[in-house]
Amino acid sequence: MVVCGDDGLAYRLAAELRGVHGEQVTLVVPPNERTARPPVVGRARAASALLDRVVSATVGRSGAPAPPTAAGTGAGSGERVLEATELTEAVLAEAGVERAAALALVHDDDETNIRAALTARRLNPRLRLVLRLYNRRLGQHIEELLDQAAALAYGDGEEGAEASTTVLSDADTAAPALAATAVAGTSKVVQTEGGLLLRAVERLPSADGQLAGSGLCTLALLSANDPAGTDGSAGAEHEPRLLPDDDEVRRASGRGAIVLEQVSSTGGPESAAPGRGVAGVPSLSSLFSRRLRWSLAGMVGCVVALAVALWVVTPGIHPLRAFYLTLLDLFAIDDPALGAPLGRQILQLLSGLVGLLLLPVLLAAVLEALGTFRTASGLRKPPRGLGGHVVLLGLGKIGTRVLTRLRELNMPVVCVESDPEARGLATARRLRVPVVLGDVTQEGVLESAKIHRAYALLAVTSADTTNLEAVLYARNVRPDLRVVLRLYDDDFATAVYRTLRAAYPQALTRSRSVTHLAAPAFAGAMLGRQVLGAIPVERRVLLFAAVDVAGHPQLEGRTVREAFRAGSWRVLAVEGRADTSPSHVLEKGDRVVVAATRRGLAELR
Repeated sequence: MVVCGDDGLAYRLAAELRGVHGEQVTLVVPPNERTARPPVVGRARAASALLDRVVSATVGRSGAPAPPTAAGTGAGSGERVLEATELTEAVLAEAGVERAAALALVHDDDETNIRAALTARRLNPRLRLVLRLYNRRLGQHIEELLDQAAALAYGDGEEGAEASTTVLSDADTAAPALAATAVAGTSKVVQTEGGLLLRAVERLPSADGQLAGSGLCTLALLSANDPAGTDGSAGAEHEPRLLPDDDEVRRASGRGAIVLEQVSSTGGPESAAPGRGVAGVPSLSSLFSRRLRWSLAGMVGCVVALAVALWVVTPGIHPLRAFYLTLLDLFAIDDPALGAPLGRQILQLLSGLVGLLLLPVLLAAVLEALGTFRTASGLRKPPRGLGGHVVLLGLGKIGTRVLTRLRELNMPVVCVESDPEARGLATARRLRVPVVLGDVTQEGVLESAKIHRAYALLAVTSADTTNLEAVLYARNVRPDLRVVLRLYDDDFATAVYRTLRAAYPQALTRSRSVTHLAAPAFAGAMLGRQVLGAIPVERRVLLFAAVDVAGHPQLEGRTVREAFRAGSWRVLAVEGRADTSPSHVLEKGDRVVVAATRRGLAELR
């Protein structure tokens, strides 16, 4: 196996292949320490100073020893490390691409990965390629191009049958988990290419300690001392358990669980973006503010009331004529009620007064509608009175995907971004999401995002110091605020989590490492497994993968119940069947969706 990269994902992926799957790995990294480094040293060091603010307070409050901050090592001793500035043909040849079974290109730059993939496919048409690309559409075309090149190199023979190309994005892999963590109770959804939709959800124990609804099956048991999910540290009363059997679930009183809630077929196309009408036409709510809509409704009600009153006080008048005369009075068109009854004259005066009030409202509606169309490409500001929203810090690769996911869940969002040229600003404009431009570490920026009335804070910038400082400041403003922060290294993320949890026990805190969430999916793809998704279970990861039954004695000829191996894998569904029963016999031509641990997925080879 060969892994080429320039950030923490490359190191994490190499460790995953070597430590979990037992593969021999050649790691190719740039020689510049500013761009290539193990996941802890460097970026976590600066954030450790910020963490010390909370550590001292926590030790003084509880008397407990301070948790570790950042620690880590470089590449593992069991792997070969090759330093190269560029991924040239000579470098790939020296790395052994011509003899390798799989190559992962996980540089942060899409162009670098594409160039290296084209070269590697020419050197070894049988090579299994895994690319990290952010551009989804381009990734689909690259997959087709490289697979076609492999097919042409070997024709229709079986010699090139193992060659495949898989394009993955760490942003797409981690975004659902980050969004679901910020929105407590939100289902975790995994969708297969065969049209199956698997929905998992976190369930907490009831008052009597029993699990409130086991769903279709239990995917994981959470730690007993914190059913809402913790770091799964060794000091817990019961560590989290992935894929437990039925007996273990029955004995697990007082523990929360992640259960498979639903398996269904996917429906039609995705719904339109929030705030948009048919075929992208702006809806009424996007054109006019709520206050202006209520003003217009009130004025219409006054006009109707005046017309009805005129019809009542004027004998023999037709209702339409009463409405017509009321409009004439409203717009001051000359038709004075001279010699008319007193009631008619009073109503005409009231109509004129209402007309004076109506004209500014109509003018405001016109100006607001014109402003909406003219500033469609502009950024919205957080509206007054906004509350119960998610404050999202950072609109880079990860932040953009998280924003899209949150809006798919219909969560109100306010974004904070310091770079006016950030790639996610275009997505925010399209989704009509309010954005605050400014450095989140400066005073007043989080206040502009209405942090004091927010539901949760999700810090996913690329700088650990920024994320941690923003969370510490937000906790000073709102000690009970739910926070989720993305940190570069998994060990450092665990240390931050433990410290914040000890300092603010009444608030929900989650720390996530993108490399920790994404590496299992990349490793599974290198081993020929189609990893559909990954969900975090405290500090562990549960993988969803598509597996062909043919060639697997653990699956072929067995029922779904018999194919289950506790702690390793569980068959959840058979593609093409939305109601897979436990007694269904898995046949050679079936393709199943399994939930597996990392080691369990390695055994299914």
